[in-house]
Formats: sequence, structure tokens, C-alpha cells
Amino acid sequence: MKENKKSQQIGYDISYAEKSDINEWMKLVDVVKNDFPGLIKEEYEKILLDNIESKTALCAKVKDKIIGVLLFSVKENILSFLAVHPEYRGIGTATALISNMVKKFPQNSNIWVTTYREGDTKGEAARILYKKCGFEEGELIEEFDYPCQKFVLHVV
Repeated sequence: MKENKKSQQIGYDISYAEKSDINEWMKLVDVVKNDFPGLIKEEYEKILLDNIESKTALCAKVKDKIIGVLLFSVKENILSFLAVHPEYRGIGTATALISNMVKKFPQNSNIWVTTYREGDTKGEAARILYKKCGFEEGELIEEFDYPCQKFVLHVV
């Protein structure tokens, strides 16, 4: 999972999020919130704070602007939230965030993520991304009364 030339030209950095990043992080969540059924901002912000404290919140930044975010749990083997600002999509930001996250998991782990089902236009880009990163299609499920599908990555 390499970064492409355009990402190097933009020059973003990936790091653990800090409490001082919350406002900028939530600005990005405002931009993408309609892509996440069931997202309740007040609850999400509490989850974000917990993830920041447990070092399971990664962000990609251009200077002080957050352009991509990822929440995960090693304990639950889950990538729970991934979003990239629309203006910064297609330059490897999401791939770089996933690559950084995978390094935090022990070998022989299975990391799962939920996205939209095949044929749902909301999930086309995410499904392509997860497959590119090595995730395999898993079971069909419903989340927040919406048809979804699990994807699983086997960490070796």
C-alpha cells in the first residue's frame, strides 16, 4: 500500500489524533455525515474522545487541516470509522490510514469493517478501497436498519 505521487505533492502527515484535533476532526465529520447512517454527532464525539485517549484514532493532516480520519479497536478487531474529505480523495489518504492502522494489530488478526452492499452507489468507492487493501467480502448484515456487508482483512 504505497502513497502515490499526488499525495507526496500535497504532503499530508498521519498521526494519532489528540484532544486539540477534535474541532477540526468534527468539521470533517460534518462534511461526510450523510454517508454514515445512524451517526449521531454528540455520541460520536464521545467515542472519538475515548479513541483519542486509547490511541486508536488516526488522522491525516495537511498543516493543521484534517483531511482524513480513522477510528479502530484492536480489542474488537474493527475498523469502525474511515472518512476522507471529498477534496482529498483519490490521492492515497484512506489507503495510508488503513496501512498505518494495520501495523497496530498483532499478526494472525482478522480486522473487519462494515460498508454498503454491492450495488449501493454509496459504497462503490469504499468497496474498491477495501478490496485494494486486501479486505475480502464477508457476511451480509444490517446496521442501523440499512443493508450492509462485512469485509475482513487477515493480518499476516
